[in-house]
Amino acid sequence: MSHPAAPTSLRFEHRPAPVAGIGTASPRISWQVPAADAGYAQTAYEIEIARDTTQVFTVESADQVLVPWPADPLASRETAQVRVRVRGNEEWSDWSEPASVEAGLLSHDDWSARFVSPRDNPHGSPAPLVAGTADLPDGIVKARLYATAHGIYLPELNGQRVGTEELAPGWTSYQYRLRYQTYDVTELVRPGENTLEFLLGNAWYRGRIGFRDQKQLYGERLAVLAQLEVTTEDGQLHTYGSDGTWTSRESNVTADDLYDGQTTDLRRQPGEPTPVDVLDADLTLLVAPDGPPVRITDVLPAVEITTSPSGKTLVDFGQNLVGRVRLKVRGQQAGDEIVLRHAEVLEHGELGVRPLRTAKATDTYILAGPDEVTLDSPLTFHGFRYAEVNGVTDLRTEDLEAIVIGSDLQRTGWFESSNELLNQFHQNVVWGMRGNFVDVPTDCPQRDERLGWTGDIQVFSPSATFLFDTAGFLTNWLADLAAEQQKDGSVPFVVPDVLRDEGPATAAWGDAATIVPWVLYERTGDAGLLARQLPSMRAWVDKMADLAGGDLLWSGGFQFGDWLDPTAPPDNPFRAKADPDVLATAHLARSAEVVAKAAEVVGQTDLAREYADLAARVRQAFAAEYATEGGRVLSDSATNYALALQWALLPTEHQRQRAGERLADLVRTSGFRISTGFVGTPLIADALADTGHSELAYRLLLQTSCPSWLYAVTMGATTVWERWDSMLPDGSINPGQMTSFNHYALGAVADWMHRRVAGLAPAEPGYKSIDVRPLFTDQLTNASAKHLTPYGEASVAWTRADGHVSLTVTVPVGARATVDVPGLDVVEVGHGTHEWTVDDPCAETPALPADATLRQVVDNPPIWTALAAAAVETGLVADDAELAGRLERFLDRPAGPLAEPAEADAVKTALRAFLHF
Repeated sequence: MSHPAAPTSLRFEHRPAPVAGIGTASPRISWQVPAADAGYAQTAYEIEIARDTTQVFTVESADQVLVPWPADPLASRETAQVRVRVRGNEEWSDWSEPASVEAGLLSHDDWSARFVSPRDNPHGSPAPLVAGTADLPDGIVKARLYATAHGIYLPELNGQRVGTEELAPGWTSYQYRLRYQTYDVTELVRPGENTLEFLLGNAWYRGRIGFRDQKQLYGERLAVLAQLEVTTEDGQLHTYGSDGTWTSRESNVTADDLYDGQTTDLRRQPGEPTPVDVLDADLTLLVAPDGPPVRITDVLPAVEITTSPSGKTLVDFGQNLVGRVRLKVRGQQAGDEIVLRHAEVLEHGELGVRPLRTAKATDTYILAGPDEVTLDSPLTFHGFRYAEVNGVTDLRTEDLEAIVIGSDLQRTGWFESSNELLNQFHQNVVWGMRGNFVDVPTDCPQRDERLGWTGDIQVFSPSATFLFDTAGFLTNWLADLAAEQQKDGSVPFVVPDVLRDEGPATAAWGDAATIVPWVLYERTGDAGLLARQLPSMRAWVDKMADLAGGDLLWSGGFQFGDWLDPTAPPDNPFRAKADPDVLATAHLARSAEVVAKAAEVVGQTDLAREYADLAARVRQAFAAEYATEGGRVLSDSATNYALALQWALLPTEHQRQRAGERLADLVRTSGFRISTGFVGTPLIADALADTGHSELAYRLLLQTSCPSWLYAVTMGATTVWERWDSMLPDGSINPGQMTSFNHYALGAVADWMHRRVAGLAPAEPGYKSIDVRPLFTDQLTNASAKHLTPYGEASVAWTRADGHVSLTVTVPVGARATVDVPGLDVVEVGHGTHEWTVDDPCAETPALPADATLRQVVDNPPIWTALAAAAVETGLVADDAELAGRLERFLDRPAGPLAEPAEADAVKTALRAFLHF
């Protein structure tokens, strides 16, 4: 082609067009160029904005992601049609298709409606229906409904459901920020009388929340705020809002709670309308959404109906998911009670409800008669794979379906390999994220918790931003984090903060304030977010430095530490091997460095120097206090070595080399079982690969024995577990009081799979430059990753066969890639698809030398497997991990006959002689 293709995929802020109800008057604009000649590079762009008049703005720039709005700001309710075209060299593209952006209500003064609340509806009462009418004129050409609630709401207009949102308005830090929604209801309104009705639920606002049995945390009264606006042919705007003329009545939902479930009595008719109270609520708290709402994202059929040993009817949906069960029943009597209980796993053939703790996770229906009816509970949700159904006389699989809900995030990342267990693990990571990204990035979706734990999203954010478009979702959550942050800079353990602890400062958890904004900047290029969050980021680092004191060593005080290290006892997840003081000081160095980089990006150079200096001084203090000249790090744990290596906390190359060697030995002598908790897990594979031990990283990744990433897959898991052994090998549930089968934190290694296994990594913010450096291994014959970057689709795929490796790289227009091809110099390429076929660097496994050490034996998978099998066969050890542990102090010694494993008795004799046992 002689000129680039017309731009596509226009976005405003982080929302794809068309956008209704955007909350900023000057939304930044992004686009993609789907195709262009090989030599194309954007030199300029034009933006056409059509409103009352049409203006065209020409900008000499190569930028195409989050470029500034060039026109006058939008007014509340104003709509603009936007087109873009780009120039490369002297050729202009065609114009893009028009993209619509409409402002929401940008000021609290735009609201004439008021919050209205049912009278005599305390917690524990039936869910109320709040309604009002509006007499609309003829000639309507546009209609918008703006709405929010204290609690959650389901809206109807003239008996028709409005929108597709679930659990609206979602969960924010209600005392600081309350989202409202904008609905296009042009097709639902009519001249004359129109009726709006809202079913209100308790949810996060008034229901049970947290594990401390809190209720009514945000308020005692449910309420709704609704404003219906219609524009007529003559251009007039007519506004109707909730007010004292509205009424309330009780619905047939007699109980609703996110933890305990919903009870619906279909015999009940709504009561007589009663007056409402107008509340004096603060409308300045209202904000427009940054990301997509919660919606129904999938519907899964029942897979199997079975009977448990105790005679219960169990339904398996084949996937651990988040949502609710929709059930059709017929032919039963009025007053019959149907009860659905939910759980993630079965234990001894029965529903495994102990991990739910106090959450009942039970939906109950009382039928009105024999007619067929579809049962649903939209005021609650559950985390489950299995449901126990009681009270249905003729249950069939076709009568049941699982309604999957979650924030309606666009999928942006994929991974495949030649190892099916690894592929299933990746799918488990995806499903775990889907289930826990329900408006807030929660820890788990099933028990009496479901909170926005900061530590979990801090470690998982790189994986999250690859798999789904989380930019708007996390932008919203970070606004809540900043709002909830205490005056001294302390960051709550959970956001929104329902724990309300005093001075909640702990490493890795509080660091969400710095790491999550930085990850979003790296993955989306959003420097504006960094500028917005920088005060919050600084406040957290200042708090850490204050706790560290003059010696800059953050020691003592409460820490979660390397949470759920597999060696920690089930009843004490704090007792990790990694010394918490080492871990805390490492995080101070890391976050100070991130603040310095963020300040540099937003042009605050003095601030950047200040925090870069702090980071350097903390690194010095760390090395002096916690590391030896020989590279040993205090507590000798895999996590602390990974932190020290990945965050440049060891000043000399000798220390780094020796620390890498020690980390590798810890992995070897664990029998390639994982030994890290929440903090070390995202870092250990990179630490191994970066110190020359990528094959050991692969053996750790592909391990199937417990504890390992793939162990859960071998146990039939369809999501990532909270503990490495949430279910024990005998099929029983971990005895700890806290265990979940849907927790994404330990799935953070997916980021390494994307970046290093497949080889697709961002080198510049927003993937403007891509780093392609796959780690080839003889343990896989192929791997691939695809990501929808802000510039378009990027992908890497490699295959090993017949002594060669084939590498294919696709780069979107506007980006470039640096590609490390085996046997060639590093290559820089532009947009398009590029292919190489070279000699396979993993085609041959080097033979053991005649004087091989035990370390070299352990590093040779076939020989090590044979040796361990022979040792187990003799009864000398229980498994390969025990053998590896016993060999720890002898790795440097010549292996002798152990380098050539013979029959079991000979191995036993050799090991006894070698190890003196």
